[in-house]
Amino acid sequence: MTRAPQITWLADGKRLHLQDGPIDLIVEAHGTPDNVRTAYANAAARFDGLLDELCAELALLRTQADASGTKLEGVIAQRMYDAVTPFAAAHFITPMAAVAGAVAEEILEAMTLAATLDRAYVNNGGDIALHLAPGQSFSVGLIDRPDRPSLIGKTVVHSNDISRGIATSGRHGRSFSLGIADAVTVLAKTAAQADAAATIIGNAVDLPGHAAIARVPARDIQPDSDLGDRLVTRSVGVLSSAEIEQALAAGADCARELVQRGLIEGAALTLQGETEIVRPVIPSETASLFAPAA
Repeated sequence: MTRAPQITWLADGKRLHLQDGPIDLIVEAHGTPDNVRTAYANAAARFDGLLDELCAELALLRTQADASGTKLEGVIAQRMYDAVTPFAAAHFITPMAAVAGAVAEEILEAMTLAATLDRAYVNNGGDIALHLAPGQSFSVGLIDRPDRPSLIGKTVVHSNDISRGIATSGRHGRSFSLGIADAVTVLAKTAAQADAAATIIGNAVDLPGHAAIARVPARDIQPDSDLGDRLVTRSVGVLSSAEIEQALAAGADCARELVQRGLIEGAALTLQGETEIVRPVIPSETASLFAPAA
């Protein structure tokens, strides 16, 4: 390895910033001082060399997943593959669709295996892995688009809720999208599952063939993209209310199917100022999924 990851404290002195290439993490832990110190030390230790582990299997991670039980060398790579496999029969998806969530999970696991914590999170560019001890909770903000976020809703994840992963996808995010959603935020059991599902739902928010939507092959923008020649969205013109409703309805149908299959706990989809919420059939007794921001 010819480079070293950047490991620094944020200005508040309470959150750790871990950065290496495209991986950019914000880490925060709560507990006794000794346990918090141990957790941060283990997060930093696990982060060192993590990107190289992923790069060693990058060729396979950029290919379409299937249900053949493929085994990879790295624990993060395998977590990525397992997270996308439930979607592979019906959709084009590669393990890279779960990379951010899987990395967040790995760092969080390094912390919680080494230290007893009340609460902790690892935020990888908006894809978040959570740890909540009994009686703890975590507030989640809902944004309308990742590139210029504005808080439009919120939810609280409690320790007795199933969700421990949050992810946001859409055409304004770090990765390419086949759809036109400004943002799709998903709650799921794990961050890797949420990451993969947000990608699938974001792709489903669409108006195929619409003249106001500009698309180009992913390879034209990023030659080594796992999407190859598939058309990714570059811009979306002003849509009518009916068109926005139609696109969001397509994404909401996809999200409801994933809820019914037990792959996600809920989702919020946004497009040009409009929001569609998909909730579980039997909502949590504690969490109010994406209530409007106060």
